Amino acid sequence: MSAGILSDRAIRALFDGGKLAAGRPLDADQIQPASLDLRLGAKAYRVRASFLPGPNNAVEDKLARLSMHEIDLSDGAVLETGCVYIVPLLESLALPGEISASANPKSSTGRLDIFTRVMTDFGQEFDKIAPGYNGPLWLEVSPRTFPIVARTGSRLSQIRFRQGHALLDETELLDLHKAETLVASDNPNVSGGGIALSIDLAGQGPDSLVGYRGKHHTAVIDVDKRAAQDVFEFWEPIHNRGSADLILDPDEFYILVSRESVHVPPLFAAEMTPFDPLVGEFRVHYAGFFDPGFGHSEAGGAGSRAVLEVRSHEVPFILEHGQIVGRLVYERMLERPEALYGSGMGSNYQAQGLKLSKHFRA
Repeated sequence: MSAGILSDRAIRALFDGGKLAAGRPLDADQIQPASLDLRLGAKAYRVRASFLPGPNNAVEDKLARLSMHEIDLSDGAVLETGCVYIVPLLESLALPGEISASANPKSSTGRLDIFTRVMTDFGQEFDKIAPGYNGPLWLEVSPRTFPIVARTGSRLSQIRFRQGHALLDETELLDLHKAETLVASDNPNVSGGGIALSIDLAGQGPDSLVGYRGKHHTAVIDVDKRAAQDVFEFWEPIHNRGSADLILDPDEFYILVSRESVHVPPLFAAEMTPFDPLVGEFRVHYAGFFDPGFGHSEAGGAGSRAVLEVRSHEVPFILEHGQIVGRLVYERMLERPEALYGSGMGSNYQAQGLKLSKHFRA
């Protein structure tokens, strides 16, 4: 049996074969080259704390004990910072025994510091769907920096399906880098199963923009409205003041960018994993999917860099230009997708540099 990530064509086949179901018709752009956007259902349940259902419970059973109140999402509702909500998703699964899945926040979700994790009935891990899972999907949502407005159909998370073990080992990763240049580095750091990304704190020189820090006590952000917000009402710009380093304040939220451009060839998919906290009291806060075609020149992506959501924990930490902050792991696709990221899809972050989410006016 071949191993690999399912493409857009195969995801449509899951729907056609009844292995994926939805509470209403799919959105026209919901299926991505190697993933599916997941949509919020009709209600959100405010709970006292995050939880996992565990091997003996359906999510709904735990909600009966932990839910504080129920919120109608049909016309939109405010989800407050510091609160935890559980939302049934419109999509449900009846996976074949050879297909597993994993989930991640969408890029825009991570850039708004909205913490999301997918749960399944009887699940013992977040964001992991076991082979052959048959049942509903639930999303834990917790806005961390900005309060948000969300509604039925809002898309905060995404799911990727795989058959078998498709992950490239370090030798395969180096060979692929030599053939395709995965990151713009002559001497790539390949270890821990991934290829390293470092931080750009130099920008274009003195006084140039190198990042943003989230403000507190802001207005709400509607997750479904593009270019509706003023950057400076929500973000404090960070400029290169000549030292090419940055002191991360504990529990503040930063948007930064990788020094290297990133390339995901059409027959591969990538994922950024949080960097090992043993090298410092910080981490790239949200792992993320990179679809086939990201940074691919034929799809208009030459020079695309990775935007990084960074948070320090417990103590202030000095981040220096060129310091490693994350790693990309690559997996094989089962087939080339019908559409690549960026090529005619209206992809928001192809050819990006330092870029906030789509909700802010340029």
